[in-house]
Amino acid sequence: MKSIPAPVVRAKEAAARSGRPVKVLFVCLGNICRSPAAEGIFRSITESRGIAGNFEIDSAGLYGGHAGELPDSRMRVHAFQRGYNLTHRSRPVRTSDFRDFDLIFPMDDSNFSRLDAMAPDVESQDKIVRMTDLCRRHPGATYVPDPYYEGAEGFEMVLDMLEDACESLADALN
Repeated sequence: MKSIPAPVVRAKEAAARSGRPVKVLFVCLGNICRSPAAEGIFRSITESRGIAGNFEIDSAGLYGGHAGELPDSRMRVHAFQRGYNLTHRSRPVRTSDFRDFDLIFPMDDSNFSRLDAMAPDVESQDKIVRMTDLCRRHPGATYVPDPYYEGAEGFEMVLDMLEDACESLADALN
């Protein structure tokens, strides 16, 4: 089993000291598949556990071409079949996100590298944690694949991985 990433531990402790919610941002390329799904899954998990008030949850993308759009219709269908209603509107990552969020979860190494390069300082870089660093049922996973050009199996696999990571995150932060 993977250990809890240090930034997650620090965010939990800082929120406990300050009495404020932990602010979580999920990031992928276009903010239309993986990151809005992670946002919806994590929101659903925290609501079902009665701990939603302990979090502020959002998602964003590194490519702004889908700004204002709902998640990809295929992701919405697959997520809905699992009980998730994805209503987030795509938005690009902003420099202010590094100040406003305690934890930033990129879906793959490219997302991680771009966020790391965008971070205004070392403290901001320390908030970036690979989504797969939280996976327990997918211990060998190093990235959440982009299902955009895949079939139904790709969307289902991504949802499996995100449920795994989001459950782990909720456990770690509660």
